[in-house]
Amino acid sequence: MRLNAYAILCSNVDASTQVYRLTAILIVTLTLLLGVRLPARATLVPPPMQSLRSDLHRMAANFPASSAVEVMDLSTGYHIGYNDAATMPAASTIKVPVMVEVFKQLEAGAFTLNRRVTLLPGDKDYGSGELCDEPVGTTYTVDDLLEKMIDISDNTATNMLIRLVGLRNINREIHSLGLTHTHLRGYIRTDTWSVRQALESSPQDMVHLLALMARRELVDAWSSNEMISILEGDEINTLLPEPLPQGIPIAHKTGSFFDTLDDVGIVYGDTPYVIAVMTTHLPSLSIGRTFIRRLSLITFKEEARMAQWRNLVGLRPFYATNGVTPRDLRYWQNRGGTKVSGGR
Repeated sequence: MRLNAYAILCSNVDASTQVYRLTAILIVTLTLLLGVRLPARATLVPPPMQSLRSDLHRMAANFPASSAVEVMDLSTGYHIGYNDAATMPAASTIKVPVMVEVFKQLEAGAFTLNRRVTLLPGDKDYGSGELCDEPVGTTYTVDDLLEKMIDISDNTATNMLIRLVGLRNINREIHSLGLTHTHLRGYIRTDTWSVRQALESSPQDMVHLLALMARRELVDAWSSNEMISILEGDEINTLLPEPLPQGIPIAHKTGSFFDTLDDVGIVYGDTPYVIAVMTTHLPSLSIGRTFIRRLSLITFKEEARMAQWRNLVGLRPFYATNGVTPRDLRYWQNRGGTKVSGGR
């Protein structure tokens, strides 16, 4: 990328704009010299990200519970966080890495989307979903289980998929992807306190995972596209999506316990970004909902300013998708037939 600072400064703008532009150019130049992705605590970050970091730290400092957050701007790689490497109760956000392993084995040819899985007594968990009320011996296709696991957060469907692909394989993939704070220590059993330690992750891990997915680098481009499509179908939209303008696509997964609220996702606005918010030890769930919604709206507004900053310095936007990701219907309607490479 070539930046002509003299030409920009000599344009017909006022002095304050000239200073702003020169500052932006210096930041980008140093970014290119040091590497595209600066550390979250880097001093030289774009003004919108500085503002977001200040707002985030102020909100977290006044929050009467434990919180951890990370935000990454996909167009530039800039990211900010608060307590982002902390290991937190993942709740149902752990279902994202479960889905990743399903698609990894699907791509490897271990089974197809029309593979039927039988409901066993040990699969049932009554914390969330509808399959727990179905008769033992009922069978479901893998694609049905994927949709129920993500879109209505069905715990029984999740346990059936964990059994199908193997707990050890899921954790092996978690490790290979560099998710150092993410652990799935067993099947989902919400009737025990130990579920908090059985399902763990961090905003840092979730942002890393979803950024790979957004860039179509998770498993492969086709699998990433399909996983985003499933996440865009999440029916629980009371946290990150709630305060956003109508029609903004978001591929996300929520999670909750009685004192825990999480939401992690890819938001497609003027400039796409990944955000992961985890809260626990909440005095009430309403306090957690308010915190996550406020943070979501502030992030969306500052990311809109990031789009303006990016245009000012000549950085290209993130174009991997424009949101509302279509599935490869040729494959899904074929119920697990031969995948068409590169299809969408």
